[in-house]
Amino acid sequence: MFWTSYLLAVLALILAWPVPVLLSRAQWPARSPFTAMVLWQAIALAGGLSMIGAMLVYGLEPIGDNLIAGLKSLAGMVLNNEPTTALGFWHLFALSAAALLTAHLVFTLLLTYYKIERQRRRHRELLALLASPSDDGPGTVVINHDSPVAYCLPGGARSVTVLSDGLMAALEPAELRAVLIHENAHLSQRHDLLLWAFAAWRQALPWFPTTRLAQTAVNSLIEMLADDVALRTESKGTLIKAIAIVASGTSQPTLDGHAVGGRQALSGGQTLGAGGAVVEGNTVSATGGADSPRTTASRVSRLLSPKPPLTKAARVLVLAVSALLLAVPTALLIVPGLLG
Repeated sequence: MFWTSYLLAVLALILAWPVPVLLSRAQWPARSPFTAMVLWQAIALAGGLSMIGAMLVYGLEPIGDNLIAGLKSLAGMVLNNEPTTALGFWHLFALSAAALLTAHLVFTLLLTYYKIERQRRRHRELLALLASPSDDGPGTVVINHDSPVAYCLPGGARSVTVLSDGLMAALEPAELRAVLIHENAHLSQRHDLLLWAFAAWRQALPWFPTTRLAQTAVNSLIEMLADDVALRTESKGTLIKAIAIVASGTSQPTLDGHAVGGRQALSGGQTLGAGGAVVEGNTVSATGGADSPRTTASRVSRLLSPKPPLTKAARVLVLAVSALLLAVPTALLIVPGLLG
């Protein structure tokens, strides 16, 4: 049990600092954003599991040879009101920390979802009053404002893409199609779920610089994924021009006192990201996701100077590493108990 907790702690430390820092500085994710997205998710899940698992295993070490045996012993102590003298101060501290961290992560995840849904509901109510249906297809509405604005608001059958008069006047038909395809890609690929998870992770552990790095990277990757969908039918020049036009908007339309669109501020200093995810301190791209000047620049640079995608072997290797990251802490926690 001691060596298991030690290995899990080392893995948690590696995944909490050097690995995310190195990945955030790497150039290859732009070549295969989906593969990079999978890796970021694996790092977040494996890091959290290793962190909680290390504390849990260390805390249970005096009362069990493995995690399962230790949990059974602890359950017996709690249910039978037995003394916990076998557990020292630091063991009790580790168990308490593991329980509190788990509860904190779950609570923050649920709270973030509640905030997102509440803001989406209010936003839909405002759109119902201030927007009009668009001729560009069902699920698309138009707001009356001169600034170029486009964003999506997910909600299953209630999902909607919002455009502004200014955007529709500024774009050629092909450019408008590229924007709509980009927004629909956010909805169909459920990018809002990804942003929800990483926004909750950052809200739960704001003192970890890696949560900011992960959220920034994921925001950029979902924009690239949506761009790739648009490029299946529209040219690079068309998409680049559309991005440039929507990024040029400086004024902000308002819905009942809250700015929307290119820089959509919500209560509490938060913004509405791609698909309506709450993203602290970011802005909303006029072409979809929680965007920033840096993300916009990286998107345009990627389109202007395209590099070949990762080879199939490289993608398989990254996916294998992702699977291994999840398998190692799981095996360290569960396998000894099953063998015992």
